[in-house]
Amino acid sequence: MDAHLLTGQRQTMIRERLAREGRVLAADLAETFAVSEDTIRRDLRELAARGECLRVYGGALPFAPRAGTLSQRRDQAVARKLRLAERVAAGIMPGSTLFIDAGSTNLLVAERLAPGSGLTVATNAPAIACALQDKQGIATVLLGGRLHGESGACLGSQTLREAERLRPTVLILGACGLDAGAGITAHHLEEAELKGSLMERAGEVWVAATTDKLATAASFTVAPARRLARLVVEYDCPEPLVSPFAALGVACERAEAPDAMEGPRLRRAARHAA
Repeated sequence: MDAHLLTGQRQTMIRERLAREGRVLAADLAETFAVSEDTIRRDLRELAARGECLRVYGGALPFAPRAGTLSQRRDQAVARKLRLAERVAAGIMPGSTLFIDAGSTNLLVAERLAPGSGLTVATNAPAIACALQDKQGIATVLLGGRLHGESGACLGSQTLREAERLRPTVLILGACGLDAGAGITAHHLEEAELKGSLMERAGEVWVAATTDKLATAASFTVAPARRLARLVVEYDCPEPLVSPFAALGVACERAEAPDAMEGPRLRRAARHAA
């Protein structure tokens, strides 16, 4: 390739490659553009400074998506998230102690839990606690703390102290970004601290992830990806995004395909519930 590309042209092509392939490696880019790795690292630093990627060892990843507040995210890709939630809920053993982390997919998990299952469910998300309040036979524990508007989660020192008393059988974690190399990441420091603390005490950690979160990273590290016991992905998630997690020993499962007419119907229901 022409080594005399302008910096802006080269960075545009790097952005396009990130969007197309996910992770990029500085050494590969240097060879592609016939420039030094120092030049590529400078390009990646500039892209990262503009929020267009996140630097990781040896290269960069697309920045994890930020799709708005919990109320806004509840109305996005509802049918796909529902299928993820159903797959997660089906694997929960009666009588278990769960922690359900904040998130729009995890809210659907809570809605799909069967009444009378003898579960104890702790959460830091008021919306999740509300979804469980009328389910007989499920005990619900809501952690206190400062309510963070974007995530819909209670965060801060009080939340962290209360979480330290919990040892859930299963932690259903919300991940902002998820990559086999960069690990589990979060957009906010307090989120990362709470998630990390819960992971240290949980028997198993499960994540249900929409495809747009895979092979991306957010600003704050939570834990290595190998800490996951179970990863549930969308039915049509590309295999190259899934296989790196399987190679780490993570049990990877695919949700069922959503019904073509289900999405509009569920979006109307979500708007009505809101």
